[in-house]
Amino acid sequence: MAVAGCTKCIKYMLFFFNFIFWLAGGVILGVALWLRHDSKTSNLLILQFEGQQAPSTFYISVYILIAVGAVMMLVGFLGCYGAIQESQCLLGTFFFFLVILFACEVAAAIWGFMNRDTMSKELINFYDAAYIKAVDVTGSPSKDAAISVLGAFHTTLNCCGKGEDTPLFMQVRSTLCPSGILSPFFVSCQSCHRELVALFSEKLHLIGLAALVVAVIMIFEMIFTMVLCCGIRNSPGVY
Repeated sequence: MAVAGCTKCIKYMLFFFNFIFWLAGGVILGVALWLRHDSKTSNLLILQFEGQQAPSTFYISVYILIAVGAVMMLVGFLGCYGAIQESQCLLGTFFFFLVILFACEVAAAIWGFMNRDTMSKELINFYDAAYIKAVDVTGSPSKDAAISVLGAFHTTLNCCGKGEDTPLFMQVRSTLCPSGILSPFFVSCQSCHRELVALFSEKLHLIGLAALVVAVIMIFEMIFTMVLCCGIRNSPGVY
């Protein structure tokens, strides 16, 4: 027998929140795929210098987001179907997966907070390693490769140098900096260190906002699922 009264209202509210949850999963999946193929990050993270690949910690979080988005869409569909069918079994399964997802999201948020500066620092260190070789006036064998790596950074981020106009940097500035960002009216260029920090800060803020919205939806869903399960159990005709 179908639920009635307030429990019926809870049923449709749960369906609505599950539908939003399913849509949020699709949005997160789309954002994660955009982050994975964003030209700014992909152009930098494919670079290699002296046999070392550019640090890819950022991609780890992106792959986690792709998995979370796909699972959210699956779990959201399960919740919608369970609410409409008033199935305690499906709702119980949905609640179980919801708790696991919530725990994973909390763990990921803690990891992200503790490593929020790691991604930019790793790429800054990679940039600095190439920068040292590129400004070497003694003719290092890897100087051409270093200049090529710096060129990718400078073109992608529209920056040049580390923000310090040392005599050595000014000597090679015309070689390292793209002509489009040089101006006869300004001596200083935008620091690549600053641009790298800003690049990943912007993307991490986007991920954090999406995670917060999803966490709020999940809390409401867990509450409504428990209420609906109790309502179904106490409905007339349910034994």
